[in-house]
Amino acid sequence: MPDGGRRAADSGSGAGRPAPVLIAGVGARRGVPEAEVLELIGAVLAAAGRPPAALAALATVAAKAAEPGLLGAARRLGVPLRSYPAAALAAVPVPAPSATVRAAAGTPSVAEAAALLAAGPGARLVAGKRASAPDGRPPMATCALAAPTGADTWGSSAITSGTQGATGAPSATADIVLPLPRSAPPRRGPADGGCRRQYARR
Repeated sequence: MPDGGRRAADSGSGAGRPAPVLIAGVGARRGVPEAEVLELIGAVLAAAGRPPAALAALATVAAKAAEPGLLGAARRLGVPLRSYPAAALAAVPVPAPSATVRAAAGTPSVAEAAALLAAGPGARLVAGKRASAPDGRPPMATCALAAPTGADTWGSSAITSGTQGATGAPSATADIVLPLPRSAPPRRGPADGGCRRQYARR
């Protein structure tokens, strides 16, 4: 994606454009190139039928929060990079937890778990984990997309499965929803008699 592509997409009329609600969870090996991360995120968005303007943030495991390739990609996309401890990610249910990823990162999922956790309670996967597909060497990045509960994800309802590269068939196995927290009964306001709901900040 070109530098400032997100800002350019947001600069026009707001009519028909999605709100930036999607979270791209990203897993990465040390030294991952910024270009590889950007290409992968662009491919996952395109495969899910979402424009770059729908992206609100990147998310990853805390151990990768200072990875230059991830930080650079977030800057180029004009979004923040959020990070979470491995233990927090390990508690998030995902379609296909990996023992290999757990051994390396301390959590059985990075991309999908980080996307769901950053999108908040009730979040759902829009696109399952996909690996980058560089020529001549193993992939160094993975990506998944999640949307907050109730978010308008702009048209496409298909949830794509995790595959290598940019394309893949939709799969119900990626339909994972992060449970909503149990809340206390609503309280009636003393003055207006109405119900007031309290929402936790993400």
